Amino acid sequence: MQPTTPEPYSAPAKSVWPTAAVPGKPDHHTPEASLTADDSAPDLDAAEQPAEEAVPEPTYGSELLDELRAHIAQFVILPSQQALEAVTLWVAATHLQPAWQHAPRLAVVGPAKRCGKSRLLDVLTETVHEPMLTINTTPAAVFRSITDEPPTLLVDEADTIFGTPKMAEKNEEMRGLLNAGHQRNRYVTRVVGNDHTPHKFATFAMAALAGIGDLPDTIMDRSVVIRMRRRAEGESVKPFRSRRDTPALHDLRDRIAAWTRPLLDEAADLEPVMPVEDRAADTWEPLVIVADLAAGPWPRLARAACAQMVAAEVAAEEDHPSGARILADIRRVFVAQREVDSLSTDELLHHLRLDPESPWAEWGRSGLSPRELGRMLREFDIRPGNVRLADGTQRKGYTRNKFLDAWRRYCPTVHPVGAIPTAS
Repeated sequence: MQPTTPEPYSAPAKSVWPTAAVPGKPDHHTPEASLTADDSAPDLDAAEQPAEEAVPEPTYGSELLDELRAHIAQFVILPSQQALEAVTLWVAATHLQPAWQHAPRLAVVGPAKRCGKSRLLDVLTETVHEPMLTINTTPAAVFRSITDEPPTLLVDEADTIFGTPKMAEKNEEMRGLLNAGHQRNRYVTRVVGNDHTPHKFATFAMAALAGIGDLPDTIMDRSVVIRMRRRAEGESVKPFRSRRDTPALHDLRDRIAAWTRPLLDEAADLEPVMPVEDRAADTWEPLVIVADLAAGPWPRLARAACAQMVAAEVAAEEDHPSGARILADIRRVFVAQREVDSLSTDELLHHLRLDPESPWAEWGRSGLSPRELGRMLREFDIRPGNVRLADGTQRKGYTRNKFLDAWRRYCPTVHPVGAIPTAS
């Protein structure tokens, strides 16, 4: 089968007639609607019955992605079907790197050992474009290896590079390279030769990083995040054996490369409709473009994976104490207090510590302190001041209107800001 040009993904979808539920099985439906005369649906002639949504025809590209997805699933259990589809699209996207404006990172993270992170990197090594393992590789060697057809960087045990402040400081140059390489035309300048001539080196390259625990925020924010977990009892995978399994993976890799190569200019020109915005859209755009080029069911699958996985990361960020979690919890306090104009620092801390699901009661030796609260909020340009309380007294505290902009920006889903009356 030869590659075909897909229909525009933004074409209007056909309406779907509701299916009938199977008695006793609320999650199952019959293929066709079985309406009776008592149903409230209009009585339509056969010619007027709405057509069922057509199943997208497979294309050569969609069949390649199907095959790649099946190969990955043999060796690794991903945390969700959406994560499996995201990894599949990311691998295919590495073969079109010259087309992209942004080079998405793949952050493969897990809470402990033996979650399948390294095994996933084994499979990626045999399927991505020009894999470059960075074990004991200096940043200088890495950026000297990046050309107009960049390799795909593979970083295992990334927690040993960024796990502690001391490690992070020691590897600041590698972190800077990984951050800069997310966007095209970001260079590092080094002197070369005996005469120390300044020379610009490219940094743009896709990269997969695996490690225990979250990677630095600056890298996670530029990544498609795969949160691995240890296999449960009854879950099994095929052992990966290089001698046996590598030839089939290389054959598939070469067929994907042959399919994508003629599509380079088309991929560079596409501007797909995205279900997310800002940096998340920049990061996911190459994956969605690959899905649109492949057609079949993949455009729908890619956008569903994008929307769900980005939303999950936003929720995780709100739960992280050093991120927007403090803003979200303060938002809940003000709602519970009927949107008072201000709260003293002591009263705000009291309510924060009362929440049994929050970390604030056990933050530090005796719960979240005024000083630590002030430090967290300064990152959002929110500072305490003298506030007048309902009883007429004046104390150190926080006014509600100082939070409005931060709430809109960092936790818009917690009592949406549209419902927040503006301060007078």
